[in-house]
Amino acid sequence: MVHVYSSQRPEFVRRVGKYILEAQEEALKDDPKAHFIVGISGGSLVKTLYEALIQDQEFAPKVRWSQWQLYFVDERIVPLDDPDSNYGAFKNGVLNPLAHSGGHLNLGPTVFAINESLVNGGPAEKDQLAKEYADELPSSPFDLLLLGCGPDGHTCSLFPGEKHRYLLDLKEPVAHVSESPKPPSDRITFTLPIIEQSNRVAFVAEGESKKQIMHEIFDKHDTSLPTAKINSLIPTKVSWFVDPGAWQLVQTVKPE
Repeated sequence: MVHVYSSQRPEFVRRVGKYILEAQEEALKDDPKAHFIVGISGGSLVKTLYEALIQDQEFAPKVRWSQWQLYFVDERIVPLDDPDSNYGAFKNGVLNPLAHSGGHLNLGPTVFAINESLVNGGPAEKDQLAKEYADELPSSPFDLLLLGCGPDGHTCSLFPGEKHRYLLDLKEPVAHVSESPKPPSDRITFTLPIIEQSNRVAFVAEGESKKQIMHEIFDKHDTSLPTAKINSLIPTKVSWFVDPGAWQLVQTVKPE
């Protein structure tokens, strides 16, 4: 079954941090020199990662950053220093503070960004960009995916609705999405096969703007929503971290 954890900040942040560290230790237990392979989304998750893994004095020393291989589960096809870039947000929100924090945090993760030379090209170049990013993916499953959930039920750049239903049927691991309902319109996204194969998937959702979609996902089980679809496909691998504002309308699931 899907696990749901509801709490206010700062406990919300600590629960996310504890979960990430558990996933890290599980991934590295058999080979301390192995890599911890992680996929992340952008948005408010970046601030949560900073607070949980850099700012928290208990958790920060336990993060083995130099063994992290970090990918973006979706990315806007824009230059890396563009305000819409997930890489740019992560660099400013996590990598730069990490580099200035000293001690055990000096060695940062290996981060895989998109090929910036293709971002201003046409559809063929953007398809090529998605293919190149797929070629960078590890041969083994991801140890952890940290995903968001939009008020419309989208995650990664897998959007609900008839226009984007084809995204849920794609077999290639990374796809170019050319008509995102949210700007910028061109993006790349992980698809369901790579999400299904991952060892752990965590959704992080906060705020009252998410309350209606939480009701649709958990009470109505509307699997036309990409987030609910993932719940139904791999329930034993999925955890949700929510706050009371997001969870207030859900009737059928009691959070842990």
